[in-house]
Amino acid sequence: MSVPLKRYHFNVAEFYRMADAGILTPADRVELIEGEIIEMSPIGSRHAACVATLTELFVRSAGSEAFVWAQNPLRLNDFSEPQPDVALLRRREDRYREAHPTPDDVLLVVEVSDTTAAYDRGVKVPLYARSGIAEVWLIDLTREVVEIYFQPAGGVYQQFREAGRGDRVTPPVIKELALAVDEILG
Repeated sequence: MSVPLKRYHFNVAEFYRMADAGILTPADRVELIEGEIIEMSPIGSRHAACVATLTELFVRSAGSEAFVWAQNPLRLNDFSEPQPDVALLRRREDRYREAHPTPDDVLLVVEVSDTTAAYDRGVKVPLYARSGIAEVWLIDLTREVVEIYFQPAGGVYQQFREAGRGDRVTPPVIKELALAVDEILG
């Protein structure tokens, strides 16, 4: 006789209480996805360089248009607080000192993937769509493409396009900034 395994789903408050109690430490690279604590993969040098490049380009270009949020939490709902590689947020007076950003604050989410593209594509991108995030870029370092997901409706992105080497991509909030995919990929 097989017995179904019972899973316990955590909410964001419980997740933070575990950190306060020392169960989770800053050394634990984890994020909360749909109530489950997910270990994030180690950051390789190519991944780190891509995130640093994007952060630099966005900081230089965003100006008063957006606040650059690198590898920090987004509070999507009571059970999900992912840490995307880069996000462009609406500017706020407190610079998000009072609370983590929510979907209403997000202009663009960027996930950089070298070993986690399937997970990011199958779990995180749909999570962002269900949360109403307007646009997500998945930078697949292995395939050397930027996957662009936009126009969320009914919990899925209605539009998708892919940009490769030789192409340019433009963040939705900074229309005058056309980034070369070659520069992003390094």
